[in-house]
Amino acid sequence: MKNISKIGIIGGSRFGLTLAEALTKNGMDVTLIEKQWEIIQSLAESPIRAIQGDAKNPDVLRDAGFADCDIAVIAIDDSLETATLATIHCKDLKIPRIIAKADTDVQGRVLSRVGADNVVYPDRDRAFRLAISILHRDPIDFFSIADGYSVAEVPVPSNLVGKTLIEGNVRQAYGLTVLAIRRLSGDAATPRIPIIVNGKECLEKDDLLVVFGSDPSIEALSK
Repeated sequence: MKNISKIGIIGGSRFGLTLAEALTKNGMDVTLIEKQWEIIQSLAESPIRAIQGDAKNPDVLRDAGFADCDIAVIAIDDSLETATLATIHCKDLKIPRIIAKADTDVQGRVLSRVGADNVVYPDRDRAFRLAISILHRDPIDFFSIADGYSVAEVPVPSNLVGKTLIEGNVRQAYGLTVLAIRRLSGDAATPRIPIIVNGKECLEKDDLLVVFGSDPSIEALSK
């Protein structure tokens, strides 16, 4: 598989700028297109290649070298029309993977239909994860794998304490795969002990489960 090295980002939203900075710090060649000159000026000292232009114009993307990008990210906040046209133009340039940011399911469906390979909902997902962390006794760490699916670390529910994973029927009841258990070591200065599961390990009160599955399933387990 071809290594990913060149990323094109359309939109200097907070999401787009944060993504561009993170990718650049990790050695990626990032080109960002933004219509507002003030945002372009703010990146003058940045390694991000920032170009002023309107993504509704396909020549802007072509001249910026988007045809050579491995991935294009549509990070436009304020105009579904612009995001839609930018997605179509990226598709026409045959960019291998197009990722689009959406705020609503309707926007996501539109962007998927015009060519986005993946749609992300950063505001919704961030709020969802924060809500779970607030509502439950321990913070829950998430690592998003794909839209709507994550690896997460969740406290053992009280109804599973004292049971094995087989007895608790976790896979069938919640639709989740338990990858590991993280258990207190007995020494506050020592990190938790990771336990690779075999289904027969008896769950303890303060255990944390590392699980994979859909975000709603993870939420259901953590209630």
